[in-house]
Amino acid sequence: MLDKEIVQSLSKVTTATLTTILFKKGLRNIWLRRTAPLFSGQPRIVGEAFTMRFVPAREDIATPAAWSSPKSTRMAVEAMPEGCVVVADTAGIHDAGIFGDILCARMHQKGVAGLVTDGALRDRAGLAQADLPIWCCGVAAPPAVAQLAFINWQETVGCGGVAVIPGDIIVADEDGAVVIPAALLEDVLETASEQEQTETWILQQVKAGAPLSGLYPLSTENQARYEADVKAGLV
Repeated sequence: MLDKEIVQSLSKVTTATLTTILFKKGLRNIWLRRTAPLFSGQPRIVGEAFTMRFVPAREDIATPAAWSSPKSTRMAVEAMPEGCVVVADTAGIHDAGIFGDILCARMHQKGVAGLVTDGALRDRAGLAQADLPIWCCGVAAPPAVAQLAFINWQETVGCGGVAVIPGDIIVADEDGAVVIPAALLEDVLETASEQEQTETWILQQVKAGAPLSGLYPLSTENQARYEADVKAGLV
């Protein structure tokens, strides 16, 4: 489970800022495509990735009996630690719902921070009552076994065209979900709050009528003005 101070720090940083920081570090493919908030007003979530992998269904393995298998989605849910963000790889299939209200309610009860998938969910009305923040590509009525077979949890997956390794850091907000490689977490934390503060100041200047030239990015003169305002507690 992530340290609470790390969660609090990253909870103040937008995914837009994080993608910019990671781009500057050479990482371009870290935004999980087709992961949009299912409901409006969901909080920004931060947590270590708990991965799940689905593959296209094959009739001999994608059956109702799979629900009670030792490697079932039910067993995976029970293995989820508090504070994790579930990342489910659906192999690009989104015409069956991988979870419904019951499993999502159980995730919430276990303290899971949220669910991110490039696939679909089902039981939208029930999900609204499950209190679990969800990022997905939409909803679909058919059960997962109609199109998908669950294979395993806590292994490297590809979600939204992005490789996600168990223990990577997931941040999700209104712009979607981003993965921070665990090895880069410390570097990102050092940069993130400062960049958010800088962009807040720049936005203040723009709203006051300042032109973008020399402001975004900051010129030497504007950098000095920014630092003076920070020192004075105006940002």
